[in-house]
Amino acid sequence: MKIDVQYCSPETALSAIQNNNRVFIHGSAQTPTYLLDYLAQTKDRFKNVELVFISLQGHISLASPETASHFHLNSLFVSEPVREAVNQGYADFVPVFLSEIPDLFNKQIMPLDVAIVQVSPPDAHGYCSLGASVDIARSAVNNAKAIIALVNPNVPRTHGDSMVHSVRFAKMVYHEAPLPEVDYGSKVGTEELKIGEIIAGMIEDGSTLQMGIGTIPDAVLKCLGNHKNLGVHTEMCSDGIISLFEKDVINNSKKIIHPYKTVTGFALGTKKLYDYIHDNTAFAFLDIDYVNDPHVIRRNPKVIAINSAIEIDLSGQVCSDSIGTTQYSGIGGQMDFMRGAALSDGGKPIIAITSRTKKGQSRIVPTLKSGAGVVTSRGHVHYVVTEYGIAYLFGKNLRQRAKALIDIAHPDDREMLEKAAFERFKVFH
Repeated sequence: MKIDVQYCSPETALSAIQNNNRVFIHGSAQTPTYLLDYLAQTKDRFKNVELVFISLQGHISLASPETASHFHLNSLFVSEPVREAVNQGYADFVPVFLSEIPDLFNKQIMPLDVAIVQVSPPDAHGYCSLGASVDIARSAVNNAKAIIALVNPNVPRTHGDSMVHSVRFAKMVYHEAPLPEVDYGSKVGTEELKIGEIIAGMIEDGSTLQMGIGTIPDAVLKCLGNHKNLGVHTEMCSDGIISLFEKDVINNSKKIIHPYKTVTGFALGTKKLYDYIHDNTAFAFLDIDYVNDPHVIRRNPKVIAINSAIEIDLSGQVCSDSIGTTQYSGIGGQMDFMRGAALSDGGKPIIAITSRTKKGQSRIVPTLKSGAGVVTSRGHVHYVVTEYGIAYLFGKNLRQRAKALIDIAHPDDREMLEKAAFERFKVFH
């Protein structure tokens, strides 16, 4: 059956946006930069339009002082293209757990007038796919009064909660362009690889993995080639999983929920990844309020949650989203999975960091920088891993925590940390 699809110009499509509207923008690999560029070019037509989103990728021309009086960027997770705008004060950031963002839309806390999404062309039945980014886009599409679709044949067709019938779209624009790419694997250095080896030694066969964003999760994946029957239930996935699928290391055979399926909210990587997930029935791209629900996560045994951080203080407080008062990213799903893994039978919530930044500053610090945000509280931290080993903090008092963290800090920073610990705790062994 042939579906009659009517495409229109960007100008016609974006006329659905009115002054004072709140507009959802599809993020990650599905960022509709073609339409966002057009919004920036025609900014004078709009007034007081709020844009909400997570993890925009590519060049975002709307993230500039020149457009700030027309469009208010309200980011639910800050990515590089909007970082300067947020920190210069002409955009905003909302601290919120990734799992709870759909509630902002579902409960009309942030009612959506319009959603702009990038989708695959409609199939023979008229269904388009939200592609590599289902996450919060599913709930946005469910709740927006009007949906504008950027149709791109490079968008992979993914299985799960990603399908939207073309009749749901108020306007459709056709534009072919490559999806934005990020190659985390190419950034793995010696320290990250050592961390990967240590964490691989903590992972039992049959475990279920969650990998956060960044190079360390990819480093862990590089070290899992000799494992067996691993599963994946994660907010996001990248290229590192492909080789483990091809070796049958990841087969999801031991999972209790969604056996034989890799469950994820979004994928961000290279074209190789987007081609791999295209029409791949081994993947289920699901609504993030389900994927990141700790009560769902805990149902699988031996959940290994691997997340990174910017710094951690001697009491175990984890800052993952800011450098002092400078907003770097967002809360995201770290706490969702730290809690879910802790509740899982045999689970291990892991914070993985290099001992030092690339500028040579210790990531293990006496106290967090002034203004730093605590993403994972010291009550939720279990394992901290650097290239120098593992610190197990659960059930440890403050002095014991400090000692364990100093033992995995860079050797050249340990004397400084010991002095700080002595000043704080008076007695230090």
